[in-house]
Amino acid sequence: MQGTLEIKGLHASVEGKEILQGVNLAMRQGEVHAIMGPNGSGKSTLSNVIMGNPTYKVTKGDILFNGKSILAMPPEERARLGLFLSFQYPFEIPGLSFSRFLHAAYKANHPLEAISVVKFRQMLKEASQKLEIKEDVMDRELNVGFSGGEKKRAEILQMLMLKPKIAILDETDSGLDIDSLKLVSKTVNEMKGKDFGALVVTHYKRILTHLKPDKVHVMHAGKIITSGGMELAEQLEEKGYTGLLRENGIKVLEVNG
Repeated sequence: MQGTLEIKGLHASVEGKEILQGVNLAMRQGEVHAIMGPNGSGKSTLSNVIMGNPTYKVTKGDILFNGKSILAMPPEERARLGLFLSFQYPFEIPGLSFSRFLHAAYKANHPLEAISVVKFRQMLKEASQKLEIKEDVMDRELNVGFSGGEKKRAEILQMLMLKPKIAILDETDSGLDIDSLKLVSKTVNEMKGKDFGALVVTHYKRILTHLKPDKVHVMHAGKIITSGGMELAEQLEEKGYTGLLRENGIKVLEVNG
């Protein structure tokens, strides 16, 4: 049975300010969905709320995974179910090597699987080669001194190793050069299948030309205002968010220079 992620009438706030104002979305393994929208529309908030970031408070609505509510679950439990979040701004953890972190994360997500350190290192080597990550990076402190591109590739390497059912990629394309963007997109495309789906959060069309999403959603003011296929991303490229919002009957505040 394919895993399903359903978001129903979701409202969420941070520090008393409501950011999400009734988000509805449904997707399953085997699909790639994209969420686009201007700054402040709630895209990253949605990503964090799905994974259970305690900074955000859900005030209304529900998040279902395979038909069951996950709102009461801590982030690590959601991860064990098969959800994964690639951070927009990955954390630095001094004193913890990247390989040790990955090994601990793998064991936590696969508690019933016995895997030797030797076998794990071999799996890690093969996965890192796909993303052209140098072997010495594995022994460096997690994200400490990493370039922006290295951090984003490291996030995708985690996804490759953990093999989630549905991955949420929060602006993974930001700060990536063309070669890194192609590598990341190729990896996501190779993982796509009946056992893997992705929810891609982005500002721009460029990563979507490589990923070819099944569905594109546009967010504004904490809601999904319209959904469609890749043609919706094309329209955004042509008209901009202001033009698309006006087409959907949403008043846009004029900014005078």
